[in-house]
Amino acid sequence: MKVRTRALIATALVLGIAAGPAVAHAAPAAVPVSARDAAPPVYTTAPDAAALRKAIAGVGPGNADATAALVRVGGTSGRWVGSSGVADVRTGRKAIDDARFRAGSVTKTFTAAVVLQLAAEGRVDLDRPVQQYLPGLLPSGPKGFEPVSVRQLLNYTSGIRSAEGPGDSFEAQYAHRFDVVDPHALIAEAVAKGPEFRPGEKQHYLNIDYTVLAVLIEKLTGTTYEQALSARILKPLGLHHTSVPARGENRIPGPHHHGYQAVDGPGGESTLVDVTDWNSSSNWAAGDLISTTADLEKFTQALFAGHIVPKAQLEEMFTVPEVKDFESGEDAVQTAGMKRFALPDGTVVYGKTGSRYGYSTVIGGARDLSRTLVYSVNSTDAKGRDMNRVAYGIVAAAFAR
Repeated sequence: MKVRTRALIATALVLGIAAGPAVAHAAPAAVPVSARDAAPPVYTTAPDAAALRKAIAGVGPGNADATAALVRVGGTSGRWVGSSGVADVRTGRKAIDDARFRAGSVTKTFTAAVVLQLAAEGRVDLDRPVQQYLPGLLPSGPKGFEPVSVRQLLNYTSGIRSAEGPGDSFEAQYAHRFDVVDPHALIAEAVAKGPEFRPGEKQHYLNIDYTVLAVLIEKLTGTTYEQALSARILKPLGLHHTSVPARGENRIPGPHHHGYQAVDGPGGESTLVDVTDWNSSSNWAAGDLISTTADLEKFTQALFAGHIVPKAQLEEMFTVPEVKDFESGEDAVQTAGMKRFALPDGTVVYGKTGSRYGYSTVIGGARDLSRTLVYSVNSTDAKGRDMNRVAYGIVAAAFAR
């Protein structure tokens, strides 16, 4: 195996992305952004169009890994946009370039950005305990919580346990897919268990931290989380196709791709279960965003350029706490709303992955904006432990140097 091939495979493994003929076109290079320092750009050559076309070729009803893929590679080094597959396996309708989809945990990047805006305005101190802003939320006492800072919520070092759900299996969650969940009840259930570890001691990537942050946003702004997100990010950036579903909403508005989960039958055969309609209230502010690749690309470029969060506070999104991961015992990699990825060749990129059944999403890129990547892959096992091979190929091709 060639060295370059091994490097690309290793790149995809490090990133750890969970998971019809290709249609693609090259686009003009992105407008350069102001240089952050005198260092040369990380990426200086245009995206590998042939490799990207190959990565999404063959996606569709007959593909075991994905039914559709939408990809946007951008940055100052050049652009490439492509799509493949079908919007609906029943009709065979081809993929929609501006299709909306469930972006999963990419929602956390938006939530973190709002909190950091509030920090820049002096309305919240990241070092102050969240108990001072939300009295009674985290009870103290012998088996209660020590002070948990807002920063520790942002970077998943709070020690708050997750709430219980209907079960980890697809079948259990599918049976409860239309349940409407009160986020305050989720928080109460989680904190009733007591802390998992002392605040700041370890990092455990869980949704519950961002559920608490959404409550904090509502307290500080005097509006709903959804109104704050719209007023501070969606409207100013013109993200007209990005939204947070209402508490009882199960459908994706506007043109969208159907999502599917592959389920093995008793004879070993696999069938696709349509998982498009699903209530997202249990993932409030942590995994319920609906968007498009164009909107997410615009958001990513504006965020990295310092146009959403002032640069002083933006550093939080590129800073990994010096602790160990709670589950693996390895060095932490999560930041405030994003994640640090170290590629095999030494390149460091930042971004966020997101997965809901039927939908896998990625945003991110080089910090200097010489290369960005946004994709939506309709993975047939979006929450599986094995890496989605279509996503694997997209990542390797997009970040090849």
